[in-house]
Amino acid sequence: MASFDIVSKVELQTLDNAINIAKKEIDNRFDFKGTHVLLELNKKDMTINIEVDSDMKLNQLEDIMLTKAMRQGLEANCFDLSKTPNASGKYIRKTVPVKNGLDKEMAKKIVKLIKDSGLKVQAAIMDDTIRVTGKKIDDLQDVIKLCNGANLDVPLQYQNMKA
Repeated sequence: MASFDIVSKVELQTLDNAINIAKKEIDNRFDFKGTHVLLELNKKDMTINIEVDSDMKLNQLEDIMLTKAMRQGLEANCFDLSKTPNASGKYIRKTVPVKNGLDKEMAKKIVKLIKDSGLKVQAAIMDDTIRVTGKKIDDLQDVIKLCNGANLDVPLQYQNMKA
């Protein structure tokens, strides 16, 4: 039986490198000179704290952060940018959670997608990973294509392919 695991993990070191590169670019950009800009990664909670003094700068900072993360190999949908920023005092603060691991609802959704496809494979949820087993490697590759084309709003990685 061939098998592989479906996971959704963001490597902390890669994320830290992307944030540090974004900080360097912000230090060098002319439109951020002399303004209050805070971009820091909370490694324990896997969140990114942003603090700026205008909405325009917030949008620019998010764009820089996404660009640098994608250049480091991270997917853009690993950041949950849907939260609204808090305006307190003269600064705008926003906490951006980083999606790390598959939650139960998403895992069930992926397993249902695989079972409804009619492929001859079995999918089982194991903590925050999904183990997919089948007799043919071609069926497992079809599962990977199916998951990649499903627009699931989480970055997926495929590990431990065993024939």
